[in-house]
Amino acid sequence: MAWAEAVFPLVLVALGVFVVVEAATIRVPPSANVVGPQVFPYAIGVLLAATGAAVLVGLARGRRGEAEAGEDVDPDAGTDWARVALLAGSLLALVVLVEPLGWPIAATVLFGGAAATLGARPLWRPFAVGAVLALVTQVLFTQALGVFLPAGPLEGVPFLG
Repeated sequence: MAWAEAVFPLVLVALGVFVVVEAATIRVPPSANVVGPQVFPYAIGVLLAATGAAVLVGLARGRRGEAEAGEDVDPDAGTDWARVALLAGSLLALVVLVEPLGWPIAATVLFGGAAATLGARPLWRPFAVGAVLALVTQVLFTQALGVFLPAGPLEGVPFLG
C-alpha cells in the first residue's frame, strides 16, 4: 500500500471516530423526540469513517489513483502571489466589513472581488451577481431560517430583517 495515498483515508477514519465520540457528549434534552441533536453528527461520523475505511480497503487491494496527465496546468509555473493576495484581501474585506456595513455589502465585496480577481469580465458583472446572491442569502436566512445576519445601512428594510 502506498502510504502517501493512505494518509487522506486515515484522516477521514480518524475524523469520523472523533465526530462519533464527540456526538456522544451532546446532552439530549428530555423534550427531544426520536430524532435528537445527536442523530446528524452520528450519521456524519459513521459516513466519514466508512468512506475512509472503504478507500483503505481499495488501496490494500491494489487500486491506485491515476497520475495526473490531462490537466491544462503548467507544473513549472510559479505561484501568482498577487492573485493570492487579492483573494485573501477579498476574504479579509468580508471579515472587516460585515459588522459595520452588513452582510449584503460585505458579501458583495467578497464575491465581486474574488470573481474579478479570477478573471470575470466585464468588471461590473461579478459585483452585480454578488449583490444579488448576498441579498437572496440575507432574505433566505432572515425569512426562512429566522437567522438574522447584520444588515448594516439596510437595517430598516422589512424583508431583510
